[in-house]
Amino acid sequence: MSEIVIDATSEQDTDHLGADLAARLPAGAVVSLTGTLGAGKTRLVQAIAAACGVPREEVVSPTFVLCQQYHGARTINHLDAYRLKGEDEFRELGAAELLNSDALTIVEWGDKVAAALPADHVRIDIDVIGPTSRRFTIRGLP
Repeated sequence: MSEIVIDATSEQDTDHLGADLAARLPAGAVVSLTGTLGAGKTRLVQAIAAACGVPREEVVSPTFVLCQQYHGARTINHLDAYRLKGEDEFRELGAAELLNSDALTIVEWGDKVAAALPADHVRIDIDVIGPTSRRFTIRGLP
């Protein structure tokens, strides 16, 4: 599995990464985001969505609603597994339908439900390396 490591020193760098991902990820791609609270998972989703024509302010963490859907140049399913007890609960909520669609599906805290994600999903680990700096480790990018 290929691995790409990108150090972002600003939110603008994260915006550039989001635009690049929006351009490279094929229809139906599933992306798992992992990282601590405040690492920038939702910020990366905002950058991807903005590159697809979705106003950034419409993109909010779906922690309490579990799923948001955005419509721009492409449809984005934005899920959050933080409050879930595991893969079974994720499946019971109907995630399979979203994961098998042509939309770009992004799952925050995807490590909590990894066994329920497609084998070919893209995993992005986000590490805080400074006050405004993040390290993005990307695995499985087509």
